[in-house]
Amino acid sequence: MTVSASPAANPPTNSKPLPNQSTNPLDTRSQQPQRPMRPKPNRLKLTYDIVMIIAISIDLLLISVDAILMSNFSSNVAGWLALSDGLSWYQSTLHDPLRTAGGFFTLFLIGELILRWAIAIKEQVYYRWFFFPFVHWYEVLGCFPQLRALRLFRAVVIGRRLYQLGYQVLPQPWLNRIKFYINLVLEELSDRVILTTIHNYRQQLTDPEMQQSLIESTIGRNRKEIESVLLSLLRKELAPQLQKLTDTSEGGNLIASEVGNAIQNGLANTPELRRYLRLIPIAGSLIESQLQHVGQNIGENVVHALNERLLDAERIDALMVAIAHGVAHIDTNNTALDGLIARIIADSLSEFEAQIKVQQWKHQDMLNF
Repeated sequence: MTVSASPAANPPTNSKPLPNQSTNPLDTRSQQPQRPMRPKPNRLKLTYDIVMIIAISIDLLLISVDAILMSNFSSNVAGWLALSDGLSWYQSTLHDPLRTAGGFFTLFLIGELILRWAIAIKEQVYYRWFFFPFVHWYEVLGCFPQLRALRLFRAVVIGRRLYQLGYQVLPQPWLNRIKFYINLVLEELSDRVILTTIHNYRQQLTDPEMQQSLIESTIGRNRKEIESVLLSLLRKELAPQLQKLTDTSEGGNLIASEVGNAIQNGLANTPELRRYLRLIPIAGSLIESQLQHVGQNIGENVVHALNERLLDAERIDALMVAIAHGVAHIDTNNTALDGLIARIIADSLSEFEAQIKVQQWKHQDMLNF
């Protein structure tokens, strides 16, 4: 009995590609990383946020207009412009209804806040049930009539959430200008704080005890790093110059040649030696010249021998280590050192202060109205 194979078990090799499947090996669209999709917002919540931001904006606008029109400044301006009758009509007719409508809106905000608090407790949005009023403190305080201006924070939070979801709440030029002025204020505030801190620090550096303590603590914490840097510089700059003295080049023979010439001149300028050699007939002058030449060779050979013994790689490196260690562990109770470090610190603070005083916001195009 033969059993036929199922089509699902052996799929055909010449199956057609799916509609969204590319058969071109050069097509790299499927290999490119896909951008993360924004989560779809809840339509009901989105609609509610839009309604609330509109309602809060209207409420704040009416509060602002009412506060302006009820002020003494508006009365004076209306008197100058001969609009006192219109202002009086507003104050006697529209002011009380607007205050009543504002009171009902405040009650609505209180009820809406309590309802959202209950929903947050039910859904366990926060770690503890009483965290809600602390997280939404601006909404709680905005329910008080004297602090109704804090409702603007709620509108800003809703607008920011809508903007993050991809909805353009305000035109992009407005957003750019708002960001510019926010950065301007933050930069000016931070600059004032930093400049005040630098001024206070300069005042502290004028105290000798404070200055000495700063130097001791700075050098004391970085002695190993100072020694390491000095040793690196000495090995890089000084050690090759010392090793050149052992070379047979012109630079290496300079000291040996000078020492040899000095010995030769010393022998030539010794009158007693010349007088004794003149007593030897015929060979006296020849011995004198040979003696001077031998003295020069002896001086050169002595210098070369000393260089080879004293300036070998191990001795030079040990010398560099000793110098670096000695400089790194120098006594900080030194007037010249204190003055040098104080000048370095003062110059660094001056450069930093000059950089802080540069107002970066002036170099942006936002000021071109």
